[in-house]
Amino acid sequence: MAQDLRRRVIVNTDAKNEADDQFAIVHALLSPTLDIRGLVAAHFGRHRSAHSMADSRTEIDLLLDLLQLEHEVPVADGAEHQLPDERTPVDSQGARLIISEAHEDGEGPLYLAFLGPLTDMASALLLDPSIAERELVLIWIGGHHYYDPTAPIEPKVEFNLGNDIAAANVVMASSLTVWQVPSSTYRLVGVGYAELDARVAPHGRIGRYLVDQLHDWNAAHHNGPIEHRSLGDSPAIGLMLNPHSARFSVRTAPVFAADGTTTGVADAERTIRVVENYDTRWLLEDMFHKIAQHAQHAQPNGGPA
Repeated sequence: MAQDLRRRVIVNTDAKNEADDQFAIVHALLSPTLDIRGLVAAHFGRHRSAHSMADSRTEIDLLLDLLQLEHEVPVADGAEHQLPDERTPVDSQGARLIISEAHEDGEGPLYLAFLGPLTDMASALLLDPSIAERELVLIWIGGHHYYDPTAPIEPKVEFNLGNDIAAANVVMASSLTVWQVPSSTYRLVGVGYAELDARVAPHGRIGRYLVDQLHDWNAAHHNGPIEHRSLGDSPAIGLMLNPHSARFSVRTAPVFAADGTTTGVADAERTIRVVENYDTRWLLEDMFHKIAQHAQHAQPNGGPA
């Protein structure tokens, strides 16, 4: 496929946090219209691991090994922890990769898919504020739908936001184009065990791994009966493949308090786009078919034919 027919993409992922990043990463890598300029390993706090960024990096490397792609995919380590405050970056290979790619000229914008905290994006902005004026589209899976006063009150701060509230404030205060996918939307990308067992598990080493690790995560983290999972990170990939697959609203960019609630706005003219609902069936069908097609062209050991 011609280079000018592909979208330039960086995926920033807390890959070992749960069991849905893996599906999103694989979907991105198997999509011919996405030119993956890098995968960045993100931290996911210290709730589940004392070395979460390193865990994410290990998971990314495992997925690449299972896929055995015919082309090289750059991988960079992101920050090991959240920003100390809204003025101080955490320098990393991942932040530097974002800066470097932001300054590259290309057809159309550079898409930045953030599946976890915004630490590396905020750090890149603090290290080089000029990138905010480049043609970038940041897609963030994170935050509650705090805009709707009729929505149920959430019991705690949304996970991705809570892992770096300072970084979220840096990004929201910038002039970046931001598409936010809040929890009220990403939780609805549900898929059941029966469908995963039929549509994903039979298709090569990667299909088997994706389903097994999802079962294992649910078994370890859910006390009650369960036979489903939300692939909540996947809309970030779907939005890059098909920007018309969602219904957006335009909202004033928020300022977040330490507990994740909003405390008003820094600039009434600063707006972001919020995904109100998403075409989940299109997204899942596209992903499942690409995994099956990859397996059909793979050698028995999982490598490309």
